[in-house]
Amino acid sequence: MLKFVGFVFSSWLGIVGAQTTQHEPRGTATDVTNSEIMTTVAKTASDRVSDQAIRVVSINNQYNVGIGVVHRSKTALGQPGNANAIEHSQITEVYHFISGNGTFVTGGTIDMAKEVPDDSQVVKILNGPSTNGGIVNGGASRKVSPGDAIIIPPNTPHWFSEIASDEIVYLVVRVDPKKILPAGYSAK
Repeated sequence: MLKFVGFVFSSWLGIVGAQTTQHEPRGTATDVTNSEIMTTVAKTASDRVSDQAIRVVSINNQYNVGIGVVHRSKTALGQPGNANAIEHSQITEVYHFISGNGTFVTGGTIDMAKEVPDDSQVVKILNGPSTNGGIVNGGASRKVSPGDAIIIPPNTPHWFSEIASDEIVYLVVRVDPKKILPAGYSAK
């Protein structure tokens, strides 16, 4: 019995000791202000679609995280230029909608899919290797509005079948476990 109590006490000490161990910092926080985000949107306000990387940060040299902002002009199903589905083979994207509303589709398959050229900005700075094409067939459709967030895993087709407001603006966080995006990138 005394051996059992000694074992329990030493196990408890190990747990308490583990809980009080100091952790080394894993890096420095990176701030991206609302002013930077809105300035980036304003730079390309006249473009029908603009996807701008703001920063790409290495997290302790283990993976990269990119942050950017996208704005898209009003569209309706069947409108020319609206068929622009895409999927990214290695990057997870998190969209947080800032303004506007629309219908967003994920999953399914991309109509007329083709690989995005390796030398394009989409591959080199924004999303890594990607496939784009027409519409998404057979995906899950949902309405999105300010405050909503969507997590889009790699190899998941996605697109807006409609943007009902004059434009939609959303923050994009890109999780890059294979360090494809250029760490240290900062928009000029």
